[in-house]
Amino acid sequence: MDKQGIVRLIEELSQKKIDMKDKDFLLTWEKTGDEIDATFLVADILRAMRENNISPRIWDSGIAVSNFRDNSTRTRFSYSSACNLLGLYVQDLDEGKSQIAHGETVRETANMISFLSEAIGIRDDMYLGEGDKYQREVARSLDQGVAAGVLPARPTVVNLQSDIDHPTQAMADFLHLVHYFGGKDGLKGKKIAMTWAYSPSYGKPLSVPQGIIGLASRFGMDISLAYPEGYDLIPEVVALSQKQAKESGGKLTVTHSMDEAFKDADIVYPKSWAPYDVMLKRVPLLHNGDQAGLKELEKSALANNAKFKDWECTEEKMKLTRNGKALYMHCLPADITGVSCASGEVAASVFDRYRDDTYREASYKPYIIAAMILLGRFASPATVLKNLLTRNTIREQA
Repeated sequence: MDKQGIVRLIEELSQKKIDMKDKDFLLTWEKTGDEIDATFLVADILRAMRENNISPRIWDSGIAVSNFRDNSTRTRFSYSSACNLLGLYVQDLDEGKSQIAHGETVRETANMISFLSEAIGIRDDMYLGEGDKYQREVARSLDQGVAAGVLPARPTVVNLQSDIDHPTQAMADFLHLVHYFGGKDGLKGKKIAMTWAYSPSYGKPLSVPQGIIGLASRFGMDISLAYPEGYDLIPEVVALSQKQAKESGGKLTVTHSMDEAFKDADIVYPKSWAPYDVMLKRVPLLHNGDQAGLKELEKSALANNAKFKDWECTEEKMKLTRNGKALYMHCLPADITGVSCASGEVAASVFDRYRDDTYREASYKPYIIAAMILLGRFASPATVLKNLLTRNTIREQA
């Protein structure tokens, strides 16, 4: 895309009706259709600027706080890349080295880290019923700090994965699909199989499949959610997604057959997750440090997983898809049979064939995160981006 293409996208952005300044990005279904579109547009504009060697640095100084309460590779580096792209310095909040370990309240921590901060990225996906709750407590604390005149401005909180949704992943996945199918309208009527797949681990969060159905249902897609009996997602999220699908002209059906989900699918997303009731049982055990209880739960969960080793994305299952050529997707890292584990989510030959596609899928995440931050900080993002384009600062000197 050349500069004229960027100008056209900025003009399209200026026509969107959005109210995102001083708002957080926690759940995709809290955003309007125009706000989802605006996030895609800003991500594409920022990417095009970088590819045209135009610096998209908005800030000369400022901090972006990184609070990862669970392990991460892609999202951690995507967040850092996004913040650097905009001119922010990333500071990790290591709770073990902070006063949080000594009982500091969420309200106090949120204010103390925010005097010169523009964004706070939080990953909190381990405790069902608590991750989203924690992020909202941070958000309320920031509101209180601004209202009291303690904070000069309100940082934007970006959900880098909670127990309910993984919006940076889902938004990156769907921006990939928008480009793959030639525009958002190209998604309407497409069948996406969001299916459980076998993994030799048991505690994977529910937020990825929930994020996918929560966003796919906004675009008029035919969603087939498949999992073995007992591997339910949060019921309220499924019900909301069914409602959204109906409103958008699509549909969401639940099946307990991977083959049925794959049949005539345009997109397949085989991904392991833990059963809803298992994740509920984990919470008190984790809080109490009950290692014996956790080991017993893991043993039981893994034994149950092992009953469904045939829930694997194989060459045979891919032949069931539309013309045998559905797009394979995964948030990564995938459990690849014979590579990363003896038996896993996907056959090595399938993953190898779609490896570059999954990497392209992941490449959208830094730009999506940067878009979420920019939209949360500026009332007129189109003006900000137009000014960057006019400034025309060269990012890399030859």
